[in-house]
Amino acid sequence: MHFTASAFVVNKERTKMLVVYHNIFDGWIYPGGHADGDSDLLSVAIREVLEETGVKANILDNSIFAIQALPIKGHMKNGKYVSAHVHLDTIYLLDADENSVLVFNENENKAVKWIPFECVEDEDVVDFIKPIHKKLVKKMDLF
Repeated sequence: MHFTASAFVVNKERTKMLVVYHNIFDGWIYPGGHADGDSDLLSVAIREVLEETGVKANILDNSIFAIQALPIKGHMKNGKYVSAHVHLDTIYLLDADENSVLVFNENENKAVKWIPFECVEDEDVVDFIKPIHKKLVKKMDLF
């Protein structure tokens, strides 16, 4: 099991989310990555958003917004085989300016964009995002 941290990054109007097209998952997913021993998972999520999208996001809440366990298939990464494993993913709630310049890390992603909440079913969003997405949007209304 690997600890990972992701960010549910919303625009200021709270109508869209920031996603990256992940090379391994072959679909749109929240920005995030492995903690690699860093116990400050919030800082991992913030760093991953910046590295994967170029966006400087703001913290809406310091606490973990959601947790999910994600089965990861075996895959090639940087020329080496990574066996199947599980990500214990902590998700944090952040926001950012939708007009920020977007960039992406070609080693991990093919693209980055904002998508409206209601378009998740219309996009090539990674399957494991879909069940938690509605819960995240509903929980966001508490903030």
